Amino acid sequence: MTSHGLEYEGCNFFRQRLVLSTLSGKRVRIKGIRSRDDNPGLRDFEASFIRLLDKVTNGTKIEINQTGTVLFYQPGLLLGGTIEHDCNPQRSIGYYLEGLLMLAAFMKTPLKATLKGVTNDPTDPSVDLLKTTALPLLKQFGIDGDGLEMKVWTSRGMAPGGGGEVIFSCPIRRTLRPVQLTEPGKIKRIRGIAYSVRVSPQMANRIVDSARSVINKFIPDIYIYTDHLKGANSGKSPGFGLVLAAETQKGFFLSAELSSAPQGQGPTILPEDLGKNCAKLLLEEIHRGGCVDSTNQSLALLFMTLGQQDVSKVLLGPLSPYTVEFLRHIRDFFQIMFKMEAKPPLEDERKGGEKVLMTCVGVGFSNISKVTK
Repeated sequence: MTSHGLEYEGCNFFRQRLVLSTLSGKRVRIKGIRSRDDNPGLRDFEASFIRLLDKVTNGTKIEINQTGTVLFYQPGLLLGGTIEHDCNPQRSIGYYLEGLLMLAAFMKTPLKATLKGVTNDPTDPSVDLLKTTALPLLKQFGIDGDGLEMKVWTSRGMAPGGGGEVIFSCPIRRTLRPVQLTEPGKIKRIRGIAYSVRVSPQMANRIVDSARSVINKFIPDIYIYTDHLKGANSGKSPGFGLVLAAETQKGFFLSAELSSAPQGQGPTILPEDLGKNCAKLLLEEIHRGGCVDSTNQSLALLFMTLGQQDVSKVLLGPLSPYTVEFLRHIRDFFQIMFKMEAKPPLEDERKGGEKVLMTCVGVGFSNISKVTK
């Protein structure tokens, strides 16, 4: 700890540090951001994320040195309200949404954000994926109601051109409720969405057929919607992809997705292969198991940390490296340590891979800026 608050080095886990800094009110200084790179300093998409945080807060102080290798961030109060943001097309809107999902419930006024840019790309979770998995997770923690929605509004935008538009609105809560998510239950149905823009509408049908050929062996209740957009609603670049979500008997969602490589970059993939590979990814996610899929592990752990001063338990599959680093950051910002118990699968049960039961007592975080009527 320095007089500057917390100090970090390097460009990794950039969003985690800024989001946790905003929630905890602790200042953070990040130095050595790609200092040895040919092109040193913050990338455009990171600067765009800082601008987004600046829009949803009031009184945030940000200082960046000339080369962009050192950032000082002093968080202000979360304000919320109606905002519009043009996301940098280097990363998809999912990159920005993940940050907003962590902050949205603690605003002063309910957030209604319109984000423009790339809705689906191969690196970040897409809007469809976050809608099917992150929103039900928010409901588990008591963030629900009419105001909670996320959808592709007018158009989809594939990388690299973008041109998509997404709206995300979220109600505010004073406190989060503690959760006990320890029994995922069996998979009861699989839903999905195959999308195609600026390519033949037949592409989506080919994806659906090949994905079904893999999953049909396990479960009959599969329904994959096709979403073909044309004209002004199809963004600026061609592409196609598939998002699959498996729902368990207890109402938890595990998901997987794949999208075609951006035009002119990387190897081309046939829709048949994409469908099969995505189905296999979903089966792998089901094998990992738990009550929260690997994309949303850190979101669940954050809400457990911020819960009331009561015990929360969540059963997760194997922790991703990103989640492990997130736990370290939670320890830095909130001084919360989790109790982790490995739950090896029993011999006779077909329960997939090793699970981890995460237990913690919340810090009793309460939304001080929420207007009380």
